[in-house]
Amino acid sequence: RKGHDRRRGLLALLLVLLALLPWMAGEYFVNLGSQILIAMVFAASLNLLVGYAGLTSLGHASFLGLSAYISAWLVVRMGLNHASAALAALSLTTLIGMLFGWIALRASGLGFLMLTLALSQIVWGLGYRWVSVTNGDNGLSGLTRPQPFGVDLNVSNNFYWFVLLVACLCLFLMARLVHSPFGASIRGTRDQARRMSALGFNVWGIRWVTFVIASFFGAVAGLLYVYFHKYIHPSVMSVTVSAEALLCVIAGGAGTLSGPLLGAFLVVVLKNYVSEYVERWNMLLGFVFLFIVIFMPAGLVSGIEALKRRVMRSKT
Repeated sequence: RKGHDRRRGLLALLLVLLALLPWMAGEYFVNLGSQILIAMVFAASLNLLVGYAGLTSLGHASFLGLSAYISAWLVVRMGLNHASAALAALSLTTLIGMLFGWIALRASGLGFLMLTLALSQIVWGLGYRWVSVTNGDNGLSGLTRPQPFGVDLNVSNNFYWFVLLVACLCLFLMARLVHSPFGASIRGTRDQARRMSALGFNVWGIRWVTFVIASFFGAVAGLLYVYFHKYIHPSVMSVTVSAEALLCVIAGGAGTLSGPLLGAFLVVVLKNYVSEYVERWNMLLGFVFLFIVIFMPAGLVSGIEALKRRVMRSKT
């Protein structure tokens, strides 16, 4: 009980500090904070598949890119307002997630990974080749940010609070999902698929619903991404972006709620901040990941908790 209350207190403190960031830091760090929050939502959505369902995907960036492209195209080319475009982008991307899940879940393990990779490569190729829609290698530009309830999101602080609100809502919904009876069934299909099937559970159906939910939250991250950058390029759907999200999940700790958040923070900071001072930041990221794999194979969250227990035992 005390441990649970302590974690809730730390979470409340973290939320307060995040809300106060615009008053404690300059515009650069506020924008960096927005990118971290977007990466957290994206990594957490992938964690539903990798950590809780035991399905390693290398195509999750497809949903980020599809949502961003659909929203951008509807606003720039079709003249729709942001609310209608966002609703259409989330709906269409989730429908595509239903189709992709139906295809990819015909296999498991390495076969599933390869199918998600193949599907993402198709989407990535369309991004470059369907020039009339995506503008090819030039990408779509001239985008604007929405103004919900008259709030100007072109102001960095306002946009940060908007992203923080959406991120908190998404993370709350994902936390409720994994702690629900359905979340228990997701973990059951990961740990004991045959036993779950013998007990009458539809293992394929549970995995498919999880895939669709993950694609929806990936689409939310895509909307936030295109609002932040006001530009979208086919490279956002590349396997590199999917692998980066997978790195966030594994580094932080797959199958934990806070692991992907910590992993996203680490990767985004190394990519956007440390890279200003370290020319070969990719190599540094590789060394950090290697350290985590060797000394904290279950991820940073489990490794830090184990270290804390060891320190407490040494004191007693």
